[in-house]
Amino acid sequence: MSDVDAGADGRDMAGMLELKIIPVTPFQQNCSLLYDSETKEGVFVDPGGEVDKLRAKLDEHGVTLKAIWLTHGHLDHAGGADQLREELDVPVIGPHKDDQFWMDEIADHWARYGHPGMGRAVVPDRYLDDGDRLELGGVHFDVAHTPGHTPGHVVIHNQDMKIAFVGDVLFQGSIGRTDFPKGNHAQLIDSIKTKLFPLGDDMRFVPGHGNMSTFGQERRTNPFVGENATMGPNSSGPG
Repeated sequence: MSDVDAGADGRDMAGMLELKIIPVTPFQQNCSLLYDSETKEGVFVDPGGEVDKLRAKLDEHGVTLKAIWLTHGHLDHAGGADQLREELDVPVIGPHKDDQFWMDEIADHWARYGHPGMGRAVVPDRYLDDGDRLELGGVHFDVAHTPGHTPGHVVIHNQDMKIAFVGDVLFQGSIGRTDFPKGNHAQLIDSIKTKLFPLGDDMRFVPGHGNMSTFGQERRTNPFVGENATMGPNSSGPG
């Protein structure tokens, strides 16, 4: 999957924010570069690795990184955060504190997958809780605690832009795995139905892997959590 410019629709509604999706790591995890097109100040959401590639994207678009936002602590989402923080002197924000045990093991987990050095452990400068708010370029983003895939997973969203960064909670046609330590299928389904779907059918979302979709599309057709769901827990795939 190549880089994606996903910002046009949101830019018209929210003012001046641009969104670029940059797949990174062997898991092709969707790192998002969100930035103000006037000030060129931005954030990375889930920089899972390949820091040189991500820094090249900052240079390509002339963006000054101001913060790193993490949806959860898995290696392919948080693995590049500590290096970026060290090199660019920016804070790491999120996820919820209950994912710290995952972030402590990032380097070991990458080594087990055969990619030593792909990422390293990170302790955020700030954990996130349900109801917190983040800000970029005068645009505020709300935080929802969405456990299930991991206990400390969060979703970051903006109602005016109609955009949500959902990590590995929900995918186009699928849901996050719950066969990892402290995963919980019932909790995941509850998070989707009570925290995500109520945000509106027209809310677009960036998943951790694969193509963007909308909550309405997934509510109608997703075989794991949609109106006519027939599938049980997901135990395959990168997320």
